[in-house]
Amino acid sequence: MIGRIPVLDVQPRVDCGRRPVKAVPGETFQVSATVFREGAEAVGANVVLRDPNGRGGPWTPMRELAPGTDRWGAEVTPDSEGRWTFAVEAWADPVASWRDVARVKIPAGVDTELTLSEGAQLLQQAAAAVPKSEGKDVVLAAVVALADASLPPTVRLASALTPEVTAVLGRHPLRELLTASRPMPLLVERERALFGSWYEFFPRSEGAVAGRGRRPAHGTFRTAAERLPAIAEMGFDVVYLPPVHPIGTSFRKGRNGALTAGRDDVGSPWAIGSPDGGHDAVHPDLGTMEDFDAFVSAARALGLEVALDFALQCSPDHPWVKSHPEWFRRRGDGSIAFAENPPKKYQDIYPISFENDFRGLVTETLRVLRLWMAHGVRVFRVDNPHTKPVVFWEKVIAEINRTDPDVIFLAEAFTRPAMMRTLAQIGFQQSYTYFTWRNTKQELTEYLTELTRETAPYMRPNFFVNTPDILHAYLQHGGQAAFETRAVLAATLSPSWGMYSGYELCENTPAAPGSEEYQDSEKFQLRPRDWAGAQAAGTSIAPLITVLNTLRRSHPALRQLRDLHFHRTDNDHILAYSKRSRTPHADCVLIVVNLDPHHTHEATVSLDMEQLKGYGLTPAQETGAESFPVCDELTGETYHWGRDNYVRLEPGRADAYASSAHILALRPSSQTGGSPTP
Repeated sequence: MIGRIPVLDVQPRVDCGRRPVKAVPGETFQVSATVFREGAEAVGANVVLRDPNGRGGPWTPMRELAPGTDRWGAEVTPDSEGRWTFAVEAWADPVASWRDVARVKIPAGVDTELTLSEGAQLLQQAAAAVPKSEGKDVVLAAVVALADASLPPTVRLASALTPEVTAVLGRHPLRELLTASRPMPLLVERERALFGSWYEFFPRSEGAVAGRGRRPAHGTFRTAAERLPAIAEMGFDVVYLPPVHPIGTSFRKGRNGALTAGRDDVGSPWAIGSPDGGHDAVHPDLGTMEDFDAFVSAARALGLEVALDFALQCSPDHPWVKSHPEWFRRRGDGSIAFAENPPKKYQDIYPISFENDFRGLVTETLRVLRLWMAHGVRVFRVDNPHTKPVVFWEKVIAEINRTDPDVIFLAEAFTRPAMMRTLAQIGFQQSYTYFTWRNTKQELTEYLTELTRETAPYMRPNFFVNTPDILHAYLQHGGQAAFETRAVLAATLSPSWGMYSGYELCENTPAAPGSEEYQDSEKFQLRPRDWAGAQAAGTSIAPLITVLNTLRRSHPALRQLRDLHFHRTDNDHILAYSKRSRTPHADCVLIVVNLDPHHTHEATVSLDMEQLKGYGLTPAQETGAESFPVCDELTGETYHWGRDNYVRLEPGRADAYASSAHILALRPSSQTGGSPTP
């Protein structure tokens, strides 16, 4: 039902308001609504943000976003975790209506005394609600002047139109016919739900021995912990482990996914379960649960969270196959159906069927998750959630977050948009994305516009530059410059990004032409790497990754999702964009990237100067009339930029971390002496 003052289409809104909008403490987002009334009377609007205890803070005034559109908006910022609400209030603004009329009548000499008397009465009413410390005397002084017949009418009117009176009434308007929208739910989760740098590696490969005629030796949690300091030094926040459970032997895959495994083949970690246990056990070659606890403690001491893969599937040897045969689908011949993605067959993996014991599967999943939570895991990367019922995840995540709201679930769902979006809406805190397959200027611009506007209220992207399954052709053929470019893009476009071990070594050999699988895939074999040798030889891009993660921590603009703006360039190989943050500290970063890893490109970058207002520039600099200094955070050089700027980006130069990109921080003139443009 429409209220006395219509308040329509309140945004952001998820599933018609049935599900919460998402944010983290300190994250700013815009609330908007269509507000109008009959006739020509003025209206006003504001946002009421209520914390988890139902307390409403000072309401935030809204403004009409574009004159004549009736679309009003304001930015709000929740400051703590929990379940909040927000609502839009609209009201008749009799003072604004009177001002509009008086500006016409008084100069024309129409109904002069009546109009001024009405104004005095309205401002008297408004002053009653203004605290003395907030400017009550300013409004009362205008009341006195409006009623003073000894003054010229234009002077009396002007007393009610001063900036001081306008400011006080902006904070304390006279509101009539107050109408409120229904409250919209707002879920404010911990910062890691939005921001973080992820590093994926296989513990069994760290400290392992493989090849050179020697019998393979499996890495352990203890040897894997020796890799953690290097990961922390690169600035990562989360270390993600593929499944660490016992691996089945029935139909075990060999090297590179061969259908027949050799005696020493270790199998895929995603073929979970053996006589040694299932999802609630650790692989005996990795160590014991106590060893896992020590690994988690070592990570925590370095400021790293441990994320664990949760893959709800089984090998034919999993204990569930015998104890819960109803959890698996039978084929026509009575055999259990294995996983297939025609023409591929995965005989070593049995999918779960949810049709016979849904409640039992929820209960067992909760038990397994809580077991690992008790061992220090607060982040789960969920494997292929799109192959399970959405309602299953809704129930599981809701129950976990009911008691443990800090636990985070990342959906590894490279699937259709409807499924990806729905998984985010029903509870997943983060989502994998199509970023890997978005490489051109147009693709990146369109996709990031979608992620930062359309789906931003509920879907938080995590930009992985590679995974054990995905080695994109761009990386296969682009050399080191391609790896640098994609790292810069992922780390600056998304508040969460990730990489799979070996990316820093620019590993780029596919299993076959046209394949996105790695040759000698670590999914099926041990893959020890010579980290020290790569560092000594200078073939690792770890220094660039360290710089990127350092910049992400030092720049609030790079820790948020919503405020991304693309700027025009006259070269389709050059992408330019800015990211801004208003709270808690104003920050603005400009990024320019050459998307072609093979060739040098030049371009003119034409900045939308409106996007740079409020970040320490002078009025002349904000209009582009004067240049302003910017510091390249990759090189330390300071340039002078204006509205239109020449850039030349040469990938592969050895004298820069990433010569195919600029990451430019605005530096107001008072903070730097500047230097000539090169």
